[in-house]
Amino acid sequence: MKQVDLSKYDNSWYKPGSILKRISWYIFGRVFVYTYLPIPIKAKVLVLKLFGAKIGKGVVIKPKVNIKYPWFLEVGENTWIGESVWIDNLIKIRIGKNCCISQGALLLSGNHDYKSSTFDLMTNEIVLEDGVWVSANSLVTGGVTMRSHSFLTAGSVLSKSTAAYEIWQGNPATFLKKREIVK
Repeated sequence: MKQVDLSKYDNSWYKPGSILKRISWYIFGRVFVYTYLPIPIKAKVLVLKLFGAKIGKGVVIKPKVNIKYPWFLEVGENTWIGESVWIDNLIKIRIGKNCCISQGALLLSGNHDYKSSTFDLMTNEIVLEDGVWVSANSLVTGGVTMRSHSFLTAGSVLSKSTAAYEIWQGNPATFLKKREIVK
């Protein structure tokens, strides 16, 4: 049987940006975004935009948010990104307007091919349409689209796309019921 040989791992095909750009983001990101310092939200948004993020009006970014590469990030208006959210965007992640990404949630656009002896890097976009809620300590994997106003409950792991107004729960997450917004 074949075995994994990490000495042969090669992701040289993956080019997320120049080394200068990545180092600059690492420094500025740690000072302004991935911190518990009381940095005003407008300053965080400005720094993210300077590094290529597309951020709508009224976005709230709480402390200690980890964004891998802002140039691969789009966030719509009035979206909330909670404390200690990790946006591991090795490739484009699009978050619609009026979304809530609760504390400790992880959006994971990269993974490794477990069938490959060289553990090849795989990347897939994530799309969260308008009104989506990714609850606390949940994980959304690459290739997932959460359709309009769908909801992932706390601590769940979502590796399939949802339909609009669906609630998903568990590990692995499965459809629970339709989401009704009554007020």
